[in-house]
Amino acid sequence: MTTWGLLGSGHIGTTVARLAVDAGHDVVMSNSRGPATLADLVAELGPHARAADARTAAAAGDVAVVTIPLRAYRDVPVAELDGKVVLDTMNYYPQRDGVIAELEDESTTTSELLAAHLPGSRVVKVFNNIAFVHLAALARPSGSPDRTTLPIAGDDAEAKATTTALLDAIGYDALDVGPLAEGWRFQRDTAAYGSIYATDPTAWFSSPARRVTREELAAALAAARRYRDPA
Repeated sequence: MTTWGLLGSGHIGTTVARLAVDAGHDVVMSNSRGPATLADLVAELGPHARAADARTAAAAGDVAVVTIPLRAYRDVPVAELDGKVVLDTMNYYPQRDGVIAELEDESTTTSELLAAHLPGSRVVKVFNNIAFVHLAALARPSGSPDRTTLPIAGDDAEAKATTTALLDAIGYDALDVGPLAEGWRFQRDTAAYGSIYATDPTAWFSSPARRVTREELAAALAAARRYRDPA
């Protein structure tokens, strides 16, 4: 049994928590407003869930999930995550997060920013490219022929192996894209982002989910273009 420490309890965080609990794991939920505000969610999730502040959730988790607006990444506890696998779901939206110069010039990536903030942690980028409604709908048991594949990126092979096993436990296959620096291939507005998991790509967030195979995902990742590249 694995304990997941959730740093952020929005749509993605809550969906990941539900999948983890359904797999028989424990979750410790946190948000910026305090554990009391999570009472209803924890009651819904059941006995495998509890609420805490961010530092306690980070310390309690065998693995942590950072699922907050990118603008707040410097608020992520550092000491409590030392040595741990940290799953990063964040995306960069300038209209929400403010302009971040090193992301604008593409000299780094969102997950590399988090890794620099957490030098003792092993960061893996995952869950950032799929809408929460699709993440909830597409989970399938291990060995199912209609399983969907999610991309992961990270600099630590053991951390990626752990992430692959965790994805398997909650209903997904993983495709290793490479180091964190390659995480741009499934960032916002790329071919592997969002709409790939929707039956109607033009209305992907409200469209029913569709299975994505390893081959489809690999092709979308290969087709990714930097923001600076001409169309």
